[in-house]
Amino acid sequence: MKGCKMSDESQELAGVFRHIDAHREAFIERLIDYVRRPSISAHGVGIAEVAEFISGVLTDNGFNARVMPTAGWPMVYGERLEAEGAPTLLLYGHYDVQPPDPLDAWVSPPFEPTIRDGRLYARGVGDNKGQHFAQILALESLLAVRGTLPCNVKVLLEGEEEIGSPQMPAFIAANRELLKADLVITSDGPVDESGRSTINFGNRGVLSIELQATGANRDLHSGNWGGVVPNPIWTLVHLLQTMKNDQGEVTVAGFYDNVDPLSPLEKEALGKLEVDLDEVKRSLELTDLDQPLERGFFERLMSWPTFTINGLHGGYGGPGSKTVLPHEAFAKCDIRLVESQTADDIFEKIRAHVEAHAPGVKLIRQGSMDPSKTPLDSPYAAPIIRALTAVHGEAPILEPTAGGSLPNYVFTKVLQMPAFGVPYANADESNHAPNENMELDRFINGIKTGAAMVTFIGEMRG
Repeated sequence: MKGCKMSDESQELAGVFRHIDAHREAFIERLIDYVRRPSISAHGVGIAEVAEFISGVLTDNGFNARVMPTAGWPMVYGERLEAEGAPTLLLYGHYDVQPPDPLDAWVSPPFEPTIRDGRLYARGVGDNKGQHFAQILALESLLAVRGTLPCNVKVLLEGEEEIGSPQMPAFIAANRELLKADLVITSDGPVDESGRSTINFGNRGVLSIELQATGANRDLHSGNWGGVVPNPIWTLVHLLQTMKNDQGEVTVAGFYDNVDPLSPLEKEALGKLEVDLDEVKRSLELTDLDQPLERGFFERLMSWPTFTINGLHGGYGGPGSKTVLPHEAFAKCDIRLVESQTADDIFEKIRAHVEAHAPGVKLIRQGSMDPSKTPLDSPYAAPIIRALTAVHGEAPILEPTAGGSLPNYVFTKVLQMPAFGVPYANADESNHAPNENMELDRFINGIKTGAAMVTFIGEMRG
């Protein structure tokens, strides 16, 4: 604040930044050592070894750390609780990575980290090893310069984020006291496409379903049986038509009951987000966006639920024609949810709709995550904004909600704490794709940002 005397913690931060710059090459070498270790949750490759490795890194930094088993892959947990009267920060990340396929699309092997043009290429470097390792090195740097941490810190690293975090709800519920904190910060995903740093205050939830329709006990000749035997593809087409109209409105009864209006702060934040709609349409070769056309781009992505048909399958799809009357059809769909909707409530409304309009269709619930939102005026937003501004020289972009889905509801709804997303990776990190990468300057700035966040949060003493 202009005119205010800088705190001792803030003065020390300059020394922490010098320490980070002095250890830049060593930190990069350690990142390389980390990301060359495979930890593919989908295949179970390297999970136990990497969990022990990163737990050891926490232990080496004076954390009370351990690998905690679950019904699936283990969690890694560590804590240093020595800052009496200061807030407690929970840092969340995941040590598992996506499979590297297709291997022939990689310029350099996915687990042989390679530096090219100021970027480190390796599977998991952006998603999420490089980002949570930056947080750990930030804590290490603070300890090296000042001997203690400015606030209490807990670290939780998951081993199943890339397969949908199936153990998170039960683990969080069973360890409420252990994980109790004042706020949680996740550094994952990319910054804004402009390159500016970002703070994300929430994310939409998701509910995935499958609709199955059946007719006869086998495929039939369409000339001999068409018009007599029901066609399950038409059954699904008619059902789906009752679920969303041509104005873009989901017509399932009660679907919008719990959609909250935007707050004044959210409207203000959305108004500051920039997008070139003509460029979006040009790049996607579109003439128009989906209905309703009067709704704003970011308002659609952040503030409204959706109903998407992911795939509609049945019958013959090969070359030429085949006059077949199919005996079964499938539709896979996802519903993106906004605060204050829940996956359970929306599923029950869809079930009632299917029973009313197509009682013979089978509805199968697949994965789901509830939405999450932290108010823009949370008191913990200020030190995070201050930290990003100190490192990058400009204020971050504030995103009320991300369009995608993450399991942050376990923090905001189960543990009742505010949750913030502070990504460090470049917008073109190619996470989940071949040639995943992270700009090394962003990795180093991530370490500085982590140190600044912990420092400024530590100043919020009761």
